[in-house]
Amino acid sequence: MQIVRDPSECPSPDEGSVVTIGAYDGLHLGHRSVIGDVCRRAREAGHRSALVTFDRHPAQVIRPESAPRLLTDLDQKLELLENTGIDIAVVVRFDMDRASETAEEFVREVLVGCLNAKSVVVGEDFHFGHRRAGNVALLSDMGAELGFEVSGVRLVGPDGEPARDDAQVSSTAIRRALHEGRLEDANAMLGRAHEMRGPVIEGDRRGRTIGFPTANVAIGDEMLMPADGIYAGHLQPLDADSGLADGAALPSAIYLGHRPTFYDEGAATLLEVHVLDFEGDLYGQRVAVRLQHRIRDDIAFDGVDALAAQLALDCAEARRLLG
Repeated sequence: MQIVRDPSECPSPDEGSVVTIGAYDGLHLGHRSVIGDVCRRAREAGHRSALVTFDRHPAQVIRPESAPRLLTDLDQKLELLENTGIDIAVVVRFDMDRASETAEEFVREVLVGCLNAKSVVVGEDFHFGHRRAGNVALLSDMGAELGFEVSGVRLVGPDGEPARDDAQVSSTAIRRALHEGRLEDANAMLGRAHEMRGPVIEGDRRGRTIGFPTANVAIGDEMLMPADGIYAGHLQPLDADSGLADGAALPSAIYLGHRPTFYDEGAATLLEVHVLDFEGDLYGQRVAVRLQHRIRDDIAFDGVDALAAQLALDCAEARRLLG
């Protein structure tokens, strides 16, 4: 996959391209359905397949006070795109200048000028450009003038089939499921385990004193934190020099919460990972944490002994769930 971040490096392929556009946060099954359609159309027509996305979620610029927390950062999104078969990914810098750009300007500059679009495939409810004035109808009108066709496709459900509005896979629906602790539903819509990434940082080492040392993973403020609770999943080092064979994914019991046994509700939410049957130092390493099963809610215990006893049960359940 060719990644284009600099407008001066736009490929403008002679054979033309089939293009889709969007934030693609999470790169969920609905996104993959559209991208698969783009790749199929491109193969059949002898065009390149292309995707246009942004270096940040547009809402972070337009309405930062209410911007949604992200399911994937840009690096992870591009990694996921590598496995879709798309030929070209154009990453557009989204700033106030871009936010004030008209839909018509975006079409001429990016779709036609950068990608020589011959076909544009978007969700039927797609909007873009200043004040979201661009839509499928505008694209169709411009396509008739500039030489590209437009397809507005129905959004799909978790089964990959076109779905009614309240059953469609969307980034919003996934965020809601994660916020409500419905990990199974979220993962079904993602088509994979929800993943968070960050560096392992120093904590207060409290877990070590009760027999359950944890890796404290710092997650960016812009990223979504699922509902507090205990989860089973994997921790995978992302650094090439991690010292772990092949960057192995390590079975783990995972904690999300503010540790109510020790702190009041004003404490910061933490992501702590107890890697099962592991002895080693992960400090400073960048890791991916994948949530595969939700075990229980986060609750306060009467003391350290009660907490340790429950953690032992949690780890046993994580081992069972992870096989």
